[in-house]
Amino acid sequence: MPINILMPALSPTMTEGNLAKWHKKPGDKVAPGDVIAEIETDKATMEIEAVDEGTLGKILVAEGTQGVKFNDVIATLLAEGESGDAAAPAPKPSAPAAPAPQAAPAPAAAAKPMAASPTTLAPDSRIFVSPLARRMAEQAGLDLGQLKGSGPGGRIVKADIEAAVSGGAPKKAAAAAPAAAAAAPAKALAPHVEAPGMPAYDEHANNNIRKVVARRLTESKQQVPHFYLAIDCQIDALLKLRSDLNAKAEKDGVKLSVNDLVIKVAALALRKVPAANASYTEAAIRRYRQVDISVAVAIPDGLITPIIRNADLKGLAQISAEMKDLAARARSNKLKLEEFQGGTFSISNLGMYGIKEFAAVINPPQGAILAVGAGEQRPIVKDGALAIATMMSVTLSVDHRVVDGAVGAEYLAAFKKLIEDPLSMML
Repeated sequence: MPINILMPALSPTMTEGNLAKWHKKPGDKVAPGDVIAEIETDKATMEIEAVDEGTLGKILVAEGTQGVKFNDVIATLLAEGESGDAAAPAPKPSAPAAPAPQAAPAPAAAAKPMAASPTTLAPDSRIFVSPLARRMAEQAGLDLGQLKGSGPGGRIVKADIEAAVSGGAPKKAAAAAPAAAAAAPAKALAPHVEAPGMPAYDEHANNNIRKVVARRLTESKQQVPHFYLAIDCQIDALLKLRSDLNAKAEKDGVKLSVNDLVIKVAALALRKVPAANASYTEAAIRRYRQVDISVAVAIPDGLITPIIRNADLKGLAQISAEMKDLAARARSNKLKLEEFQGGTFSISNLGMYGIKEFAAVINPPQGAILAVGAGEQRPIVKDGALAIATMMSVTLSVDHRVVDGAVGAEYLAAFKKLIEDPLSMML
């Protein structure tokens, strides 16, 4: 009897997703590990890999379908000798419906969800191309058959598409353009003209990442009682330490950023004030034994927070290397679930954009997030005289159910002491 392929849940918050693309068609042979489809989850574009061997039977959910519920049947897999006309339950349109008694599958043919891989390398017929590169090629009208990949195994990756666009690579024939446009209707721009006097605009369809970020931010502001504490930190000593360390480590390819040092300082301050490394539940306040720092990274589809685990125990070079790797893979949708799920405390740094100060929205279920502004020279009073110093403003957004004002102030005091005297991090 056919095996039902179910829509998998690839993150704890996922209740539905978009079926972006099928890589197999009915009648194609499928082996364990083969990529059969791409889905857009609440966090990223992921691939579904086959668990069993067989032949793809009916496809019950067409590519481009949005809002496919977790555990809906999306296709069937046929064993050797089974007919492609074998019956399969229809996908649930909205609410789960009780199956008819005669349609109940035998134990040996129980529905099996497919395994998912967070990697983005996938075959496109005989062309190996990442999903991101494929979408970029479709938008640019490039003919993938004319491109040579520089990725592992000759796969076409983002850099190859960018090089092809700048180098004027051959494009698809005009007849193929409607097909490419139809393959990804959610990505198209929809021009609109309003009533007379109203400006025209283009609509960019919200993907799952954007929708989930919007929902979670709304829930956070509505359900979490925020309060804010701000402090100014003098960072001249920190900048000198960074410069000295970079000069010594340059031969090893290490280049520390201010953000790397901020991550380390924030983690050590949490170790000194563990009551701030906590989250709220109805039953209890959880104080975490481990300091895992989530760092906000802007990506084309929204925002994601990869995690530096045990940041208080790691050296600056290791934090820097991990952060560069996580940020790069976040922007190309290559993060593993465990690399952005969890975390005990968040940092959002807009200093590199010249933002002086701001207040960030808490990332539930965490109890606090630190917003970091730009370092800038300001006049200060030092020992009764006017002086110039490099100052950086930081704002702590706190869940008042978890962290009281005194605890938040104690945390910022510990942060300020460490960042203004960075050599104390060695103690």
